[in-house]
Amino acid sequence: MPPDPRPLAELFRGHFGHRDHLYGELLWHFAADLEAGGPTAQVCRDHLAATRADAVQLRLLAGLFRIVLRGDAPQLQPFYPSLGGTEPPTAAWPFVRAALAAHVEELRSALAQAPQTNEPGRAACLAVGLFEAVRRTGCHRVRLLEPGAAGGLNLHVDRYRVVGPDWSWGPRDSPLTLDTQAAGVRPERMTIVARRGCDLAPVDASSATGAAYLRSFVWPFTLERHERLSAALAVAAAHPVVVDAAPASDWVRAQLAEPVEPGVVTVVWQSITEQYWPADETAAVREALARARSRMPLVHVSMEGVPPPQGTDGYRIADHGPELRVDGDLIARSHHHGPPVVLTPRIVPRPDHRDGILGP
Repeated sequence: MPPDPRPLAELFRGHFGHRDHLYGELLWHFAADLEAGGPTAQVCRDHLAATRADAVQLRLLAGLFRIVLRGDAPQLQPFYPSLGGTEPPTAAWPFVRAALAAHVEELRSALAQAPQTNEPGRAACLAVGLFEAVRRTGCHRVRLLEPGAAGGLNLHVDRYRVVGPDWSWGPRDSPLTLDTQAAGVRPERMTIVARRGCDLAPVDASSATGAAYLRSFVWPFTLERHERLSAALAVAAAHPVVVDAAPASDWVRAQLAEPVEPGVVTVVWQSITEQYWPADETAAVREALARARSRMPLVHVSMEGVPPPQGTDGYRIADHGPELRVDGDLIARSHHHGPPVVLTPRIVPRPDHRDGILGP
């Protein structure tokens, strides 16, 4: 008996839970086409048992977007606002279905690639965790390591300007400003003395091909996200970072075996990547961190969480946003794409805190 396509179809329909924008509309049609045995069924035939955490729908949308970005589906460009399109999403499906049928094998390959949004907006939340790491250890020199780094855009956190209503941090002339919308954050002075990442499939964010790949995972109707990504890519082009091709646990273990200068805190951070790791990989990363703590100042910063079943573009952050944790302690929540940052009640501003420019 062939696998039942209906559970995956329901995942598609439930991802947004509405048809108010292009991707909501397309996922609704993908679901119906999947159940009807159309081109979507051909593309997804090996993924009918996928779970929400696999995010097959995002892989499919990104694969389609890459075809549009390189100009191989010009009939679809008028439906993509980030490319200047203004046509209504309700008119897109016949053209999308034709594109699916014309690129079945490419899109099947796209489903094997975990999403690599590498959202630079997440640096706004991660920065809050970095401040806490420096504060806890008293070390103001940082070695920053990121498993699941994709193109390494968040490794440039100190090259972005991160702000709130009563504070600021980072260079004034940065191409990218991230407004956390969080009052009372206490920035810390620091210097990032080393930065490096790993990924199973690293992306060269300083190249045109890599930049287009990262753009494909950003929803085309979220223009602010595309503006943030363009600014972050400009920083990446000016300051390339090393992202090694390696599994997270092997890489973290090897990096933590390297000697560290006195007075340097190693911060291992990650964002929206653990859901794509097997359980034993997650356990191995945590074991490597635990073993290294006796040898060096070490802090683990994580921003992880799966969206609620429906409405993933409009959930209540305080209840469903990814959790920012520092060595397991809940510090804040944020949106999966970045700001705003919602601090937990335990974060209390100092009475004498004043707005200031801290950092490089």
